Amino acid sequence: MTRKTFLSSSMAAAALLTTGLAGAQTVLSVSTWLPPAHGATVAQNQWCEAVEKESKGSVKCNLLPKAVSAPPGTFDAVRDGLADVSFTVDGYTPGRFIFTQVAEFPFLGDSSTATSVAYQRIYDKYFAPLGEHRGIKTLAVFTHGPGIIFTVKQPVTSAADAGKLKFRIGGGNINELSKLMGWNTTLKPATESFELLSTGVMDGTFFPDESLQSMRLSMVKYATTFPGGLYNISFVFMMNKAKYDALSATDKAAVDKVSGEAAARLFAAGWDRTDAASRDIQKTTGVQRQMASDAFVSEVKARQAALEDKWVAAAEARGLKNARGVLAEFRAETQKLK
Repeated sequence: MTRKTFLSSSMAAAALLTTGLAGAQTVLSVSTWLPPAHGATVAQNQWCEAVEKESKGSVKCNLLPKAVSAPPGTFDAVRDGLADVSFTVDGYTPGRFIFTQVAEFPFLGDSSTATSVAYQRIYDKYFAPLGEHRGIKTLAVFTHGPGIIFTVKQPVTSAADAGKLKFRIGGGNINELSKLMGWNTTLKPATESFELLSTGVMDGTFFPDESLQSMRLSMVKYATTFPGGLYNISFVFMMNKAKYDALSATDKAAVDKVSGEAAARLFAAGWDRTDAASRDIQKTTGVQRQMASDAFVSEVKARQAALEDKWVAAAEARGLKNARGVLAEFRAETQKLK
């Protein structure tokens, strides 16, 4: 081989390698345990589209046909690399996360957007540096819409009414609050609600509005609402840490740009949209809605006060300074976002 031929061959090989690197692509395996049309699943898909656009095609998503884990195991599944991206409910593993409970207290806000954006801001400022979601890359945090009491056979007009029934709940603060209220509740994933209510194993469930449609709960006939919601549920949207760490600096920047508050708003908007659509459907299906009485609200507030004291102590034990002040700041932030 002549020197000229060698140089030409080397340049061609280098060009081919450069082209290959330029076209290199990271594919994220993305899992959801909620139905394809659910607002959270749709929001996750929209985030994928945003990442692909921001990275100019360098990062894409492969939407898995089925969940890689039951809902309570999703956090560990992402941590261990069974999926690269997913979301889960922090309260599905009771006692594991403390800071996240601040977003689950009653009477916080009348929309997912208000609570989710406020929560993301508080999370970034106070919780993220303490690393409670260790083992994964936190992309965003958010909440669903205001929590409601839904029942099948009779309305709930008081705490005493609720005490006569059996309910499915999703965990977190509402689990502890229900115990203090003396209610008969069982911690089960949202995806089991249809079977529990249709078979009569449970008399009702605590859910945001959208769940009547996404979980096909046509048997529900009564709803008791609360100003600012009886509760919220804290979600974490996450990526496998090793997968994130392996990204180029440019691709990390693309992921970061569409995460945080941008992603929290994306999930919240989907929830608010489907909550509103469900309320319209409830009018046509005859669900009887009523606002909890002042006496009912006061009783919940009285019980919740002890849980807030408990949270303050637990959060400060994990390193959060002035937890009561953080809670007050979170509430003030939700009011600004109404």
